[in-house]
Amino acid sequence: MIMETRHCRNCASADVELQTFISGLDVETSHHRAGDDPVRCGYGLQGGCCRLCANGPCRITPKTPKGICGADADAMVARNLLRAVAAGSGCYIHIIENTARNLKAMGEAKSPLKGSATLERVAKLFGVAGRNGHDKAVRIAEAVLSDLYLPRSEKMKLVEKIAYAPRFAKWKELGILPGGAKSEVFDGVVKSSTNLNSDPVDMLFHCLALGVSTGLYGLTMVNLLNDIMLGEPKIRPAAVGFKTIDPRYINIMITGHQHSSFTHLQDRLLNDAVVARAREVGADGFRLVGCTCVGQDLQLRGEHYQEVFTGHAGNNFTSEAVLATGAVDVVVSEFNCTLPGIEPIADKLGVKMICIDDVAKKANAAYAPYSYENRDAVSEMIIAEGVAAYRDRRGGVKVDVPANHGNDDTITGVSEVSLKEFLGGDWKPLVDLIASGAIKGVVGVVGCSSMVSGGHDVLTVNLVKELIKKDIIILTAGCSSGGLENVGLMRPAAAELAGPSLRAVCEKLGIPPVLNFGPCLAIGRLEMVATELAEYLKIDLPQLPLALSAPQWLEEQALADGCFGLALGLPLHLGKPPFVTGSKVVSEVLTSSLVNITGGKVILDENAETAAATLEAIILEKRAALGLA
Repeated sequence: MIMETRHCRNCASADVELQTFISGLDVETSHHRAGDDPVRCGYGLQGGCCRLCANGPCRITPKTPKGICGADADAMVARNLLRAVAAGSGCYIHIIENTARNLKAMGEAKSPLKGSATLERVAKLFGVAGRNGHDKAVRIAEAVLSDLYLPRSEKMKLVEKIAYAPRFAKWKELGILPGGAKSEVFDGVVKSSTNLNSDPVDMLFHCLALGVSTGLYGLTMVNLLNDIMLGEPKIRPAAVGFKTIDPRYINIMITGHQHSSFTHLQDRLLNDAVVARAREVGADGFRLVGCTCVGQDLQLRGEHYQEVFTGHAGNNFTSEAVLATGAVDVVVSEFNCTLPGIEPIADKLGVKMICIDDVAKKANAAYAPYSYENRDAVSEMIIAEGVAAYRDRRGGVKVDVPANHGNDDTITGVSEVSLKEFLGGDWKPLVDLIASGAIKGVVGVVGCSSMVSGGHDVLTVNLVKELIKKDIIILTAGCSSGGLENVGLMRPAAAELAGPSLRAVCEKLGIPPVLNFGPCLAIGRLEMVATELAEYLKIDLPQLPLALSAPQWLEEQALADGCFGLALGLPLHLGKPPFVTGSKVVSEVLTSSLVNITGGKVILDENAETAAATLEAIILEKRAALGLA
């Protein structure tokens, strides 16, 4: 039980309704722990500490400029960064591997594939032929898996097919075309081990290679394969926030990133016999409550699952509060953003936890490993546990779902395809708006939510408000999207917060100034939009009036995302530095020298107003270089 005095110190949130709800809880959440202002290690913040061997842990100080082995600050910081980027890349490669396996299994079983247009698009892109759609799906999956499993000495074969040609040429020139993605991760870990690589520049180039394989496979490719299996996104208004939680139903909260692992469950929950089982214990049926990135991904395709999917409740640091409403009966986890902090809340409230991929195994969760072959058994277990949990817990648990949290008209379902279709099937209308200055440029606000930089989603929300006031349109992907949608910035009415030119555009088109592409995986969709715009204009990506911002990046995956953005040649804003300030070489390369190598660079600024001004200046500079007023 948490003391009331501690509750008064819970972390600030841009989502005022959420903060108010959390303040009254009698369970501990991340917001309470962050509110205690834990001490952070100064050496860790700079990246100047090492615990790889028994001689340490060593730390870099003015009196001890080297570790016992002789590693200096540059080697130590670069080594730590490479190890983190390799781990983050490994997470994404795990996702694309499982996604490709699921697609292959569905093709072999001749199961329904809901995205026929994407199937044909990818088959054409890969140069894949087949007897029918299912045969093509199998061949597409096999091509992806074959690339993932190549040795590092062999370059992945699909990179040239899916990369923008000028970028591919640059990567080839720099020697950062990746070999097999799993081998790149493996060697990144090896290279950053004790008494091995001590060349900071070599390790930074390895980070860029990991960024390329992460972005093209772990991000872009996952979206395409999921669209084949689950259906293409469609632009539509949707409910977000706690109002998506209906206590009359058996509510299953899903957490993670692997949407294709829920394909069978989504369809099964609509079965008449399954609904009847829910009604036998007093529920109206089953509902899937979106949380974290897999919830965003399901929301993206919510047009295809309106009967069972209620909407997206919130991002990673909202998940504990979602459970604390008492209206969730089961949590099904399959990847990260599944906070350890949900475990004691689930125990206290009798919420059943089930893990379907052991990378996300919680200490109190039952383990039911998902594969397409055993999908019936896994779905049956989730359904049975849901029925039992609703029956056993609902009478003894207080259900309190804040009625005023969220909204009903967040615009979602935006993708590289649906946005182009909305514009009439051509990028010219968007290009004309940018050329005329009605829209100055684009900033992709991506990545995680964190509890630093002012609090939960605080910097992210404030930065976006500053940017749209400057007539800069925002494309979002990641947990940042969850925070932005819950405070109403993805509603058409948010146009009133934009500058006069952008507001006029939004009101004419009936769109918000912040376009929701969904989960962090959709960073790959933003890359596809940028690539198609650059191709339309016959320029390279760094020339676009476009910048990236991950204002409240959190995890190692975000660092791998960032390396993709830098390899694409884009300016990347971060609120806090990625633990590299202890190295002059690493800091100088990332914030200055890299712009002459790939075209990208890191911008560090934790202040929303000054960061927005810097990003605007970059966009104006790029506009001027293109001859735009």
